[in-house]
Amino acid sequence: MTYDSTNIFAKILKGELPCHKVHEDEIALVMMDIFPQSKGHTLIIPKAASRNLLDADPTALAAVMPLVQRVARAAKAATGADGIRLAQFNEAPAGQTVFHLHFHIIPIYEGVALGAHGGGKADDGELAALAKDIAARL
Repeated sequence: MTYDSTNIFAKILKGELPCHKVHEDEIALVMMDIFPQSKGHTLIIPKAASRNLLDADPTALAAVMPLVQRVARAAKAATGADGIRLAQFNEAPAGQTVFHLHFHIIPIYEGVALGAHGGGKADDGELAALAKDIAARL
């Protein structure tokens, strides 16, 4: 399958759609997931166009992974989470719903169940505050 440059993340990267931005550099955009599975659920979206891990350029993967680690540390510190789950889905049968490579940083809180992937929309004010808190720790 080929990359669709009209997917929602491509539109966000082009500035055509808004997001709660945490960080942006030449490699990736970091933003809050508006349908979070937990408080502080953050997405890292590489700027290099690829559907997912299976067709990504290895150089692009190598460049983005240090940022994934930094965001995980920042999200854990900002939220006081007990742990961090890193998730990345490849193709629809595996749960991928947006066909642009992206990584989920999902804070885990002991004794608190995760929400469903793509569940209810979060409050924009809370997302903006979390974005600011996570960015301050990057």
